[in-house]
Amino acid sequence: MVELNNVTLQYGSQVLFLGANLKINPGEKVGLVGPNGAGKTTIFRLLLGEEKPDEGNVERPKRLSVGVFRQDFAEYGDKSVLAETVAGAGAVAALSGELEELEAKLNDVDDPNYDEILERYGEVQARFQDGGGYDLDARARAILAGLGFRPEEVDGPIGALSGGWRMRVQLARLLLAPHDLLLLDEPTNYLDIESILWLESWLRAFSGAILMTCHDRDVMNRVVRKVIEIDGGTLRTYVGDYDAYERARALDAAQREAEYEKQQAMLARDMRFIERFRAQPRKASQVQSRAKKLEKIERVEPPKRLVERHFNFRRPERSGNDVLAVKSLVKKYGDRVIHNKLELMVHRGERWAIMGENGAGKTTLLKMLAGVLPPDAGQVVVGASVQLGYFAQHQMEQLSGDRTVLEELEAHAPKADRGVIRGLAGAFGFSGDEIEKPIFVLSGGERSRLALAKMLYDMPNLLVLDEPTNHLDLTTKRALVKALQDYDGTLVFVSHDRAFLRALATRVVELGPEGPRVYHGSYDEYVQMSGREAPGMRAL
Repeated sequence: MVELNNVTLQYGSQVLFLGANLKINPGEKVGLVGPNGAGKTTIFRLLLGEEKPDEGNVERPKRLSVGVFRQDFAEYGDKSVLAETVAGAGAVAALSGELEELEAKLNDVDDPNYDEILERYGEVQARFQDGGGYDLDARARAILAGLGFRPEEVDGPIGALSGGWRMRVQLARLLLAPHDLLLLDEPTNYLDIESILWLESWLRAFSGAILMTCHDRDVMNRVVRKVIEIDGGTLRTYVGDYDAYERARALDAAQREAEYEKQQAMLARDMRFIERFRAQPRKASQVQSRAKKLEKIERVEPPKRLVERHFNFRRPERSGNDVLAVKSLVKKYGDRVIHNKLELMVHRGERWAIMGENGAGKTTLLKMLAGVLPPDAGQVVVGASVQLGYFAQHQMEQLSGDRTVLEELEAHAPKADRGVIRGLAGAFGFSGDEIEKPIFVLSGGERSRLALAKMLYDMPNLLVLDEPTNHLDLTTKRALVKALQDYDGTLVFVSHDRAFLRALATRVVELGPEGPRVYHGSYDEYVQMSGREAPGMRAL
């Protein structure tokens, strides 16, 4: 369906692709992986025709309908959420507008062009019906509901939405329109776990082809059946889901490492022979033969090793056994009761996952636990020797844009030795020149790592984390999970990432209209006991 054939592309002195090949067949679900800056966005641009290769070619049928979802905030007018979504249906939406114009003209039966207008109306109506136009609103409402919009929000103005919810509208527009191929750049960003599960089901049922980048391991495992990896300018294809890709890649890397080492040993032997017998006339022909062989031999390149991050947390001081006692907690916003006489007891070493639908009060609860939001009634009692660290997405926005990474950490810990600060930065992936980067150029993932580094410098023995994996790639998520598994403290967190939940939770509290329900056990045990992966599972 679409192909890259021997594509070479260079930006200045940087060779992005060298003889790269890619093929996506009709109906294939493909994951695109590679380190930051490897060229994933450029692959999308090549397939869309927005970028031309220096060498090679891009094959794409002329009538192929391609939809793309990018991490760009679009500008919207004053339409409703529903109207803006329906407008994304392309030709079908345009036909709807033409039908309205023709219907208005047909009210004038004395129009001399009445017969032509009537004929045109019949043609447009047939095309509109064939394109599913008459159920366009219903389909748009179903998609918006799946992505977490309440009915009153669907008919409300899009201008009232935050950036993250506007991104959901962009995604809804894309899913509503008919496409043969979807190019999706991190489609699960800004989604809650219920919306991710709905999107996952939608993508699996989609009859067209998909090429996507995604930092959610579960989505990659359940949707894609082929993975294309950008590997040092080439594209390697692996059949299977993400877990299968990791196993195959490890095996492939081991084989290439063995071939490389075998060739290096052979080259070393031949070089020793040449050096030893270079000056002996009796061995001249053999020396010459081996020298020619070395000139002609095709060198085996060593496999490029994936950079694994390792976050090193210092051991926190031991807290008392009773870490948090939530007593008759009440919180309201206007007339709306978010929490009504909430009761919880958190003990040392426990790892609590807070779950609930949008609006259930997950973030509100974490803010009250962290002491940044007062309850309307009741209290949060913090136990003896508890040192609390709080991570929330707004902390990324509070980072000083004019400072470098090093300056931000030094401002947070002014008494710390420069070597300690550099060690902390290195532990969170800022090494070499990266520590001198100004904050305003950092990606979302880099800002998350910096905010985590600041919080963990103080080494609290209670961590309250609100969506700590947002904007983190799979490699960084894996490092954070490993560090938190080794963390000798207490953890209370909200996350939409099922792999994160599965790896860490030892208690699950589900917030709902009837009050909190506590499940003693892991996330997998919660799924078994509740019969669902998230509190507000929505049907496709």
